[in-house]
Amino acid sequence: MKFFTQPLYAWYRSTIRNSKYRWLIILGSLVYLLSPLNILTDALPIVGWIDDGLIATLLVTEVSQILLEQLKTRKSDKATA
Repeated sequence: MKFFTQPLYAWYRSTIRNSKYRWLIILGSLVYLLSPLNILTDALPIVGWIDDGLIATLLVTEVSQILLEQLKTRKSDKATA
């Protein structure tokens, strides 16, 4: 399982950290979560929930890390000024 999820996570993380594609990935993740037509439908209760949970966890984790990094750089810029 790690063989499949590790490259997917690495791709998601590198793409969301690229400022050119950041908003596209965030919007795509939100549309996927809110769309009634998922790749793994919610008709399969456990699989569908795990699928949505993984995407939501990745999205929240990466966006919060990006925001924390921006906050740190702003604080360091104010401290040097």
